[in-house]
Amino acid sequence: MCQFIETICYENGRFQRIELHNERCNRTRAHFFGNQPEVRLELLLSIPIHLVHDTVKCTVTYGIEILKIEYVKYAIRPINSLQLVTDNNIDYSFKYADRSELSNLWRKRMEYDDILIVKNGLITDTSYANTIFLSRNTWYSQKIPLLMGTRLQRYLQEGRVTPALLTPNDLFRFSEVRIINAMISIENSPVIPIEAIHH
Repeated sequence: MCQFIETICYENGRFQRIELHNERCNRTRAHFFGNQPEVRLELLLSIPIHLVHDTVKCTVTYGIEILKIEYVKYAIRPINSLQLVTDNNIDYSFKYADRSELSNLWRKRMEYDDILIVKNGLITDTSYANTIFLSRNTWYSQKIPLLMGTRLQRYLQEGRVTPALLTPNDLFRFSEVRIINAMISIENSPVIPIEAIHH
């Protein structure tokens, strides 16, 4: 049976963007398992007392039902460089628990910190995050990411990020790239100069 995950950020005493996680979780379950009673993750989550003042990565593993919930104190790992890798067949349109395809690509990063995946000629995501690119005080994201993250979805809703079809040939138009996911915001993302993206 396919298993999936939701990675939810607990920060400043509450779970962030929980309604978007609920939406994605229930949409995934409906797609793979048919009509199911909707899950409300906020009713299932409870931060351990020793973590209530921390930033916590909450990982919910599920199939038809919720299978496991884990809580880990979170710290952003430094990312200073990216290696472009191409894979036109990778599919991560749902947040699968099985990340073997991504892990296989990550091993191609050589001496760089992470990968930037190109699919069908378009720049998409790193091994674990969406990407946004800065040009003249405007942030742009790939219109067709491998996976639509909840933070990227929120930024698009708020108009903080503009979607565009971005190719490797467009990189020179930008000054920097940042990575965003459930745990990493624009403000606390590592800043990666465009020159640190290696072809």
